[in-house]
Amino acid sequence: MSLLSLIGLAFISVGEEKLKQIIFVMVSLAVGGLFGDAFIHLLPESFDKLETHLEASLYVLAGIFAFFILEKFLRWRHEHVFASGHSIHPVGYMNLLADGVHNFIDGMIIGASYIVSLHVGIATTLAVVFHEIPHELGNFFILLYAGFTKTRALFFKGRCFSTFYLLFLRS
Repeated sequence: MSLLSLIGLAFISVGEEKLKQIIFVMVSLAVGGLFGDAFIHLLPESFDKLETHLEASLYVLAGIFAFFILEKFLRWRHEHVFASGHSIHPVGYMNLLADGVHNFIDGMIIGASYIVSLHVGIATTLAVVFHEIPHELGNFFILLYAGFTKTRALFFKGRCFSTFYLLFLRS
């Protein structure tokens, strides 16, 4: 599963000009995939599973507020770090943090599905693999759009705890 985060290797040999032509489409794919996942799968299921719609709505608002605070913190920290000549937009850091949480939850879901049965575990693993391919590709392009180099984006996508390293120990 971790090797899927390196799907961006397919674009290492692509030239900068060609990459600039397709980056907008790929970022749109990533955003559309994330919105589709949230609005088609996650929100309707949360409204079904929780006792009241108010509870689900409050969780959604809490998530929005948490990422708002995270973005403000990253923007503030970004403006107070000495300029190294190559600035990274805070959306890149937010994407890495969210992707770390997402991958952790995917791992828990896969592990729990194997507890149910081997067949459920295999089916869940395949579902996550097919879900992760466009997701990881989209995340790679979001990192490029945020200002990461191709090599740095691959490095941080391939590291388990890179999010926390990147947020608090940036060099």
